[in-house]
Amino acid sequence: MRVDILNGVNLDVVGRRDPELYGGQTIQALETRIYAWASELGLRVRCRQTNSEGEYVNWCHEAMDNVDALVVNPGAWSHYSYAIRDAIDLFSGPVVEVHLSNVDEREEWRRVSVIADLTALRVIGKGPDGYREALEFLARKST
Repeated sequence: MRVDILNGVNLDVVGRRDPELYGGQTIQALETRIYAWASELGLRVRCRQTNSEGEYVNWCHEAMDNVDALVVNPGAWSHYSYAIRDAIDLFSGPVVEVHLSNVDEREEWRRVSVIADLTALRVIGKGPDGYREALEFLARKST
């Protein structure tokens, strides 16, 4: 199974953001762990991160013809970007939404996800291990 991991806005600076919320790990360290987990599970993954909403939308469009599943963490865009929602809606494979922090226990505006109803699974508040849970879920679906 081919999986794109699409990380969005401000995830490039997670190593500098509040470690109690985001785990204190850099995006590079997180991606290294994701690639190792994927290898263990027999998945082929590609990790991508952008602070450009348009680029994120383009990656969702590219995924339609190139991968079997998506793991998405659009960051703050999860809470209001209908452009990203529409792009994810076009994807026909399983989509897993991941958030490092527990967005359901944070500010009111973070408790809304405009993509939640498009996902096969949401994993929130588990830090970097949320990505492993997402990959394990997708590996089970592929068998």
